[in-house]
Amino acid sequence: MTEKVRIAELACGPEYSGVQKEINDAAAAVGAEIFFPDISLKDVKRDLTLFGLDVRSPDLKLAIARAKELVEGRIEADAVFIATCFRCAEAAIVRNELRRYIVENSPLPVVSYSFTERTTSGTLLTRMEALTTIARRRALLAREVQEGTTLGLDSGSATTKAIVMRDNRIIGKGWLPTTEVLKSADEAIALALAEAGVKREEIQAVGTTGYGRYLVGEHIHADLIQEELTVNSKGAVYLADHQHGPCTVIDIGGMDNKAITVHDGIPGTFTMGGICAGASGRFLEMTAKRLGVEITELGPLAMKGLATRVPMNSYCIVFGTQSLVNALAAGSSREDVAAAACHSVAEQVFEQQLQEVDIKEPVIMVGGTSLISGLVHAMGTLLKTEILVPPHSQHIGAVGSALLASGFIREKR
Repeated sequence: MTEKVRIAELACGPEYSGVQKEINDAAAAVGAEIFFPDISLKDVKRDLTLFGLDVRSPDLKLAIARAKELVEGRIEADAVFIATCFRCAEAAIVRNELRRYIVENSPLPVVSYSFTERTTSGTLLTRMEALTTIARRRALLAREVQEGTTLGLDSGSATTKAIVMRDNRIIGKGWLPTTEVLKSADEAIALALAEAGVKREEIQAVGTTGYGRYLVGEHIHADLIQEELTVNSKGAVYLADHQHGPCTVIDIGGMDNKAITVHDGIPGTFTMGGICAGASGRFLEMTAKRLGVEITELGPLAMKGLATRVPMNSYCIVFGTQSLVNALAAGSSREDVAAAACHSVAEQVFEQQLQEVDIKEPVIMVGGTSLISGLVHAMGTLLKTEILVPPHSQHIGAVGSALLASGFIREKR
């Protein structure tokens, strides 16, 4: 029986809002257990003084002391989950400071989360799965070279991608919109195999990721079924040829966004989600449709415009679309509206996700939206850095799955 991953929780308020049960359930679903580091009042007083952050909440004081004990090795844990209330400004400051402190002073993987009363175990599941994966499979995540012939399948919310790799090279690709999950997976795999000139029986190991990973994984008898956070970070550093040292991976998806700080190919801190689809690729699809262009044309169109001419920064996709329609009705150019839409998405990702990780250069953008040049430009402007978009960036999850799946070939022999 696999030993449970022990996740230390540093939190303020989840038990009062009824969220603690959801946190426990999410951890249990991935073979992990939540525990609260046990410390004395003397430890709390000492650690607060050493940490140097004056807070009023007793729970936040306790969280700070627990973080100190974890970093200094007086309490053992495999990973850390930091959870505070979405509505509390003091908690937001402490949450970010604790995340940074733990990452900079220990090897423990960390995820921080701001919850509401409606947070469910399903919302937390991918984050807990990623934490347990990093704790359990560091050797697999450190893999730098793909060996043999493997297949990776990314069953995403908007598109399904398949990749065939052989001896560290991509030899076949398949891509199409996600309609029926299993049918889309079968068709993407067929496209990738045909391009690679490989028969299905020649595939030595298979990996799946994305929203449909469990359903598709069972359907195609996958060796590895893995959440997107660890898989995408692995695929990103492989494609960008940056498997050593720090970097930041940004993936703006069709339904949610991911920001991951990676070091030597292993995620350190990460965040995912978003307040609304107004900060996602779905909003850019709607913008392109309203402007009468294909999504592939939106980026070049935005590069010709000036975002500051059109006020557009709504967390809600409905209100964002309303701003877009109002701007066109007021006579704004299609170029300026396209630029404003790209800037709005980039700004919201910056505000919602990138505050939860420590930005390390190079910044690597991946996923289908990384092909929208106007969005990449807007993100680079906000972060004041040049954004790296690697080849095959839209196939990030499938590549990561194919790469990691090769670690199972020897086990099958």
